[in-house]
Amino acid sequence: MKNKRIAIYTGELPPPTFVDRLILGLAEQGHTIYLFGAIQKGMTNYPKNIKVIGYTNKWNKIGHLLKYSLLLYFFKHADKKKLDNIIKSVGNSTYLKKMKYYPILYHHPDIFHLQWVKGISDWIWIKEFNMKLVVSLRGAHINYSPICHPEIADQYRKCFPEVDFFHAVSNEIEKEASKYGDINKKTKVIYSGLPILKENNFEISNSSGTVNIISIGRGHWIKGYSYALDAMSIFKQKGFKFTYTIIGLGQNEELLFQRNQLGLNNEVTFIDKVPFEKVEKYLIKSDILLLSSTKEGIANVVIEAMALGVQVVSTDCGGISELIVNKENGYIVPIRNPLAIAEAIVYTQSLTIENKINLIEKAKNKVESQHEIKRMIQAFNELYEQWDEEFEK
Repeated sequence: MKNKRIAIYTGELPPPTFVDRLILGLAEQGHTIYLFGAIQKGMTNYPKNIKVIGYTNKWNKIGHLLKYSLLLYFFKHADKKKLDNIIKSVGNSTYLKKMKYYPILYHHPDIFHLQWVKGISDWIWIKEFNMKLVVSLRGAHINYSPICHPEIADQYRKCFPEVDFFHAVSNEIEKEASKYGDINKKTKVIYSGLPILKENNFEISNSSGTVNIISIGRGHWIKGYSYALDAMSIFKQKGFKFTYTIIGLGQNEELLFQRNQLGLNNEVTFIDKVPFEKVEKYLIKSDILLLSSTKEGIANVVIEAMALGVQVVSTDCGGISELIVNKENGYIVPIRNPLAIAEAIVYTQSLTIENKINLIEKAKNKVESQHEIKRMIQAFNELYEQWDEEFEK
């Protein structure tokens, strides 16, 4: 496959860890990668073939827009005029649209890969300029956004036929997204990838001490934390000592009240969002990762936990059954069922050390076979190569 100019669009920079791995992997393959958007603190220093094109503050935004307005005016005047007419036809947020669109039109990547499908209507215009549009289908934007907001569902139905190719994070997400258009023939399921540590770096104790349980994710109702807290109350009533830490939640008023009502103030801790490196440290120190969600694609934190040798108790949400086989490499329980969550955690405490090690090793093997980062990069290369084949037809 020949090297390509690929825009990986997330809107804010640096991108999430799972997208960053894709960016670095594609760059290692020799592709030129463009990152467009608002630059935040902690931006990564990338290799030379990863081009970061963005802005930081108000004055930088003005300079950013002025620069690309002039470049387009002098070097791509006809294209600028055409895009201005498209922007004018929409009729709102003209300044913001020009700030986002102008750099992309000027640099003109071969492929524009949109990571967040909810913004799809903002990017259909690139089809007018011989750029190919690839869109990723992920959990939240497919599982509940179009259900809670009918205008988003209408947007998907209108825009999906214009997309060249879709990337779905699981078979379940592809199935859910197909409700908004006939996308199956142009969709490729590519599981999120991560580096795999070959050595067994986990330690297991058979002591009857405190069970350290952790959940990681934003404070959204879809994460099912109210069911998790009810499960912790049941677990406590069964006489177990434990800690339960939720990272990414912060001071959620509803859950703070529930924690107090259940008498779990000494056992349950809420922590604001922390950098990925700290998340890993929290995971390694934990005995169990609990995913209590009612909907997911395939939660990246579950993949990370399994790779790190942490037992996972998860609700049967989204594509989780594509990763976990119950009581073989993890534990699956019904959604919205605190008793089932508590009983699964109790079951983990009944296992011998040998059984725990066997389960954890099977979990790591599953992640290695399905989510190793080289497999992910190869799959995306094949997706982009499919673009070549379609282009030649």
